[in-house]
Formats: sequence, C-alpha cells, structure tokens
Amino acid sequence: MPETRHLFGFHPVTAALRARPETVRAIYVAAARRDRRMQELIERAAAAGVVVHTVDDARLVALAGNDRHQGVVAVVAGGAATATLAELLDGLQEPALLLVLDGVTDPHNLGACLRSADAFGAQAIIVPKDRSVGVNATVAKVASGALDTVPVITVTNLARTLREMKERGIWLLGADAEGDEDLFTADLSGPIAWVLGAEGTGLRRLTRESCDRLLRIPLQGTVASLNVSVAAGVCLFATQQQRARH
Repeated sequence: MPETRHLFGFHPVTAALRARPETVRAIYVAAARRDRRMQELIERAAAAGVVVHTVDDARLVALAGNDRHQGVVAVVAGGAATATLAELLDGLQEPALLLVLDGVTDPHNLGACLRSADAFGAQAIIVPKDRSVGVNATVAKVASGALDTVPVITVTNLARTLREMKERGIWLLGADAEGDEDLFTADLSGPIAWVLGAEGTGLRRLTRESCDRLLRIPLQGTVASLNVSVAAGVCLFATQQQRARH
C-alpha cells in the first residue's frame, strides 16, 4: 500500500480535492455537521469519486491527532509534494527562488512559511533532517493547501547542500539582524536562496558562514526581531517586488 498522510480542516482538504483529487483516498466527516460548507465539500468529493465516511468526533480526533479538524479529515496517498534538490533545479524555467530553514522546529512556523512560499513564488523549502520539524498534519493545516504546491525537501547535510547550491550559481542570502546590507536597498537579482534560522537563536554559525551575503530587515518599531515565517514572507516579497521592476 502506498504511503499515506492525513489532512484536516476545510481549506487543506478542499485544496487537495481541487489540485490533486486522484491522491485523496477517503474523507471522514463529522456526523453532527450538516451545514452548507460541509455539503459543498461532500459534493466535490463525490464528483471526484472519493468515498466519504461519516464518523463521530472521537474518530476524527484520532485521525487528525488533535481537536482542530473542523469536522473533516482526508487520507491522502503519498507524502507532500517532494523532489530532490537536483531534480527541482534541473526543471526550473526561471531564476531560482528558494527558502532554506535552519533549525525551525515549530510546525506552525513551517506551515506559515509554506503559505508565504506559495504566495510569493518560491519553488521549494529546504530543511535539514535534524533539528527541524517534519511535515505533519499540523503543518498541512496551517499551510492551507500550500503543502501540495511547494515541495519541502529534507536534506541530510545542510552545509553540503548549501555548497552544492552555490556551485549551481545560486546566491545564498542569510537573513540576519546584524547583516551589513539593508533588505530594501540590496540587489536581489539572479538565482537566490534565502536562508533563515529559528526565531531567537537565528542562523547557526556554520550556516551563517556558508551564506554569500547577510541582509537585515530594517525594523521601525521597538521589537528586536520577527517571527521566522513573517521574516520569510518579507524577504520573498521584497525579492519578487524587485524582480517585477526589471
């Protein structure tokens, strides 16, 4: 039997039915919920030939692993959208725009980073195997469908992966509060991989030293730093904004 994973919540399940209905093996819905939103999801599932099972809340909690399922859980074939880094880079038809997350262990942050990556055109998120959150149902829920459009590529040795990216002509831009370049005036052209660390600890020393340039996000208020998912969104937006002007 192929590997499966669980999606929960209306947005992720609807996104899977819309983008990759052939991967949805079954959907479980709350017996007590019969509103219009649920009916539309059931109708979409029926149109895609997906079996819908009506179950109680205890079953949904067991499937989702929490009680934030909104009354719907889907069993989806295969893992999230994945590829090797080499395959991804070989298939690009435009300059690379990648997001590297070093030491991000909160699934909510990874899910939010996926949403930013999807929104601003990043082709993939790269994470190390160790000291990093894996893709799970919470990540999928927070990502609101972006997990099915943005590959999360897990690598065994991040430092080696960064070297390989540089060998392919990709500039590694580290987001760092002590960076010597201002994000809003820096040159963001060409193939780029943004490298971000966990909030609080920031980039690890070896990762920081692997970056070609270190850029800071100019902050106008009193806070000293941004959540990693917010910082990722700002960096990706600034890159696409500059590219659109050229």
